[in-house]
Amino acid sequence: MIYVDSSVVLADVLTENRTPSAEFWRQSLVSSRLLQFEVWNRIHVRASAQAQSDRATALLARVDMLDLTERVLARALKPFPIHVRTLDALHLATMEFLRTEGQEIELATYDRRLAAAAGALGIGLYAL
Repeated sequence: MIYVDSSVVLADVLTENRTPSAEFWRQSLVSSRLLQFEVWNRIHVRASAQAQSDRATALLARVDMLDLTERVLARALKPFPIHVRTLDALHLATMEFLRTEGQEIELATYDRRLAAAAGALGIGLYAL
């Protein structure tokens, strides 16, 4: 299972130099529901065109969203092996929740800080 963060979705939606392959979007993808808020916030800030909004809607529909449960939120309040930002803590806590449920997780991200924090927790990176 591949955990997707906002840097990957936004790279595709905003047609950055780095984007995941079309094959990537056919994988089993999962993320925290937080992903929706992060993506839409960036799109609204940029006053993006309708085509970008349509693309974001389509990509987000391909990702299974997990709610921020009490268990996930409680984990996010605890320390991590390295310093993390607030939203990253929520993503990392969600990934740890999935692992405790027996899921094998790889993280798809272009965010170096999130990748480093995931690595410190023993979460592998998906090669984009």
